[in-house]
Amino acid sequence: MPELPTGSLPVRVDAPTERRYAPSADLDLLDTRQILRVINEADRTVAEAVGAVLDPLSVVVEDAVAALQRGNRVHYVGAGTSGRLGVLDAAELPPTYNAPPTWFCAHIAGGPGALLAAVEDAEDDAAGGADELARCARAGDVVVGIAASGRTPYVLGALRAAGELGCRTALIAADPHATASAWVDVFIGVDTGPEVVTGSTRMKAATAQKLLLNAFSTAVMVRLGRVFSNFMIDVVPTNAKLRGRMLSMLVEATGHDEEDCRRTLDAAGGDLRAALVALLAGREVAAARGALAGHGNRVRDAVAALTE
Repeated sequence: MPELPTGSLPVRVDAPTERRYAPSADLDLLDTRQILRVINEADRTVAEAVGAVLDPLSVVVEDAVAALQRGNRVHYVGAGTSGRLGVLDAAELPPTYNAPPTWFCAHIAGGPGALLAAVEDAEDDAAGGADELARCARAGDVVVGIAASGRTPYVLGALRAAGELGCRTALIAADPHATASAWVDVFIGVDTGPEVVTGSTRMKAATAQKLLLNAFSTAVMVRLGRVFSNFMIDVVPTNAKLRGRMLSMLVEATGHDEEDCRRTLDAAGGDLRAALVALLAGREVAAARGALAGHGNRVRDAVAALTE
């Protein structure tokens, strides 16, 4: 990897996000409804741009699945909005999928304080990014850098350190031609183009990052068996809404009435996965638990074993 950019001198970034968006050239002259229309029309292009990078994204999904299966971790690294989105995605996985909190680790330039208040100069600290990953990552981990420009020193420093440790590395950038594409194992260059407000990458670039992270972590959880059909069967029922959702999922997935589902869920001690297998296979909860234990905790395989 070549010498990393530093924050010691002003830098003019030649990235699509820094160019002007022609349809918003008179943005300050528009009324409120017109401003919102310009923003909305620009936002409509983001999903298509994300769709164009599903091939490299799928590679990172498979890398992450393999890493987690062998006891490694996934790391997100970013600065500013990019870093906050990484923190958000990692934080949502334990309650949504009952994923161990050690599976996904998010690193943001400037530390936890940067979640609530901007620490703008922290993104220029390449050494800080490298030190953070050197402390937290190990060989076999997957490290995903998130940087709209594709050149954020904190992120590139972390990716360089990760590569030296023997991690798989990926970079999500809003510049398809970012130089750093040659420095990582997988490059995801999503072409979101210029922003409605020039250089404001919290807009389209960040929307693309959110879509990519949603898709990435969701696909990882599905591939790890934490989804049955399209139900999140490992949800942690921490409130009344989620407890009701668990019951609704059982009714929908099994075709049993609510009373049967409630009784089986109670017998399973709130273990939705065990209750689901018991109802689908027509067996007791104890048998369902045994089948799950013998088949990698996968619902379809456990049901097949009990009904064949």
